[in-house]
Amino acid sequence: MAEQSTPKTYVPKTPVPKTAAPKTPSRGVVSRRRLLGTAGATGLALGAAGGAAGYAAAPAADRTALLNSVGADKAMFHGKHQPGITNALQAKGHLVAFDLAAGAGRKEAAALLRRWSTTAERLMAGEASANDDTDVARDAGPSSLTVTFGFGHSFFARTGLEKQRPIALDPLPDFSSDHLDKARSNGDLWVQIGANDSLVAFHALRAIQQDAGRAAKVRWQMNGFNRSPGATTRPLTARNLMGQIDGTRNPKPSESDFDRRIFVPDASDPAWMAGGSYAVVRRIRMLLDDWEKLSLTDQEDVIGRRKSDGAPLSSGTGGTETTAMDLERTGGDGKLLVPINAHARITRPDENGGAAMLRRPFSFHDGIDADGVPDAGLLFVCWQADPLRGFVPVQRKLDRGDALSTFIRHESSGLFAVPGGAAEGEYVGQKLLEG
Repeated sequence: MAEQSTPKTYVPKTPVPKTAAPKTPSRGVVSRRRLLGTAGATGLALGAAGGAAGYAAAPAADRTALLNSVGADKAMFHGKHQPGITNALQAKGHLVAFDLAAGAGRKEAAALLRRWSTTAERLMAGEASANDDTDVARDAGPSSLTVTFGFGHSFFARTGLEKQRPIALDPLPDFSSDHLDKARSNGDLWVQIGANDSLVAFHALRAIQQDAGRAAKVRWQMNGFNRSPGATTRPLTARNLMGQIDGTRNPKPSESDFDRRIFVPDASDPAWMAGGSYAVVRRIRMLLDDWEKLSLTDQEDVIGRRKSDGAPLSSGTGGTETTAMDLERTGGDGKLLVPINAHARITRPDENGGAAMLRRPFSFHDGIDADGVPDAGLLFVCWQADPLRGFVPVQRKLDRGDALSTFIRHESSGLFAVPGGAAEGEYVGQKLLEG
């Protein structure tokens, strides 16, 4: 889990005291420094929330103060790609799968995606939902809210669109380490919600659930979190619940082959997936009681990196998180400094035929289970142009001897086709449902 890195969190600008007279920022203007803090996210527009912030109900002075806080950050709904893929990690997330109701088909699915898209666009702009808004987020700005929609394998049979089902959406193979709960796996439809404020995220979750109406019902829901923006003095790679820096080698939008690895090309088959991506979703339980019994040295050997700063063990006492890993370097005893079964070694793209995926997970903690141990771990979400060239080869190799596998358990799984973004005046999935 640690080697394929996650998009970094960022540090927001210091809020301007209410007694100050801040300059009014131009609409849509974003500083280069702040934009770089989002790990180069594409399709992300940070800027003035304007009249939309706080449902346009706050006094002008309050709106000015809001523009200098994390609540003002706004992601764009319309674009070539859906939001929630390359955006910076958010503090709160909800993953929800729906099944279409009995008797619901293509017509009902199209109406549902139209409603969902309208709601997502409004809420991401910091506006109230169009129908019976709950007022949960009335006092907040957009808070980097993103809402992302995808289709599961079963969706196409339910809607009579089997001929439009992508080959890349074929079910994932079985892995020997899987302990999957079918009730919490897959689904006709999938929605990913993320925001930097818990109430904003919950508000979007309730709106999406209410919009489903009689057309679809919740199959499963999972709730996660990450470090809050501003919790560190500078942007840092996230840590997971094992205390490890969870991500160093994520593909970056600045890399020349990023789009080829993560997004479906324009000349795709089927054509409706152009600009889209495939999301693999796994609920990975961390066996924290067992993990925390290990010594620091043993924990670092399992991962292949120092726990303190993420530097590869092959760098000795020096190096940083971004220092190149020397897989052949040995210590004074002749043993490899990065163990042969270390997680960081096994997951490297150059050890897997170049396989790469964009990881964008959330941590979760659902209390203590019946055995008295933490029900906690990682809501693993990874994005790729083709799962057979991204997730599958890496997971197969992990399945054959990853040192970390002793301390984790894959408990649920899903694969979803996430179409490209909606153009102005369109809804997500329109090319599929009306094509």
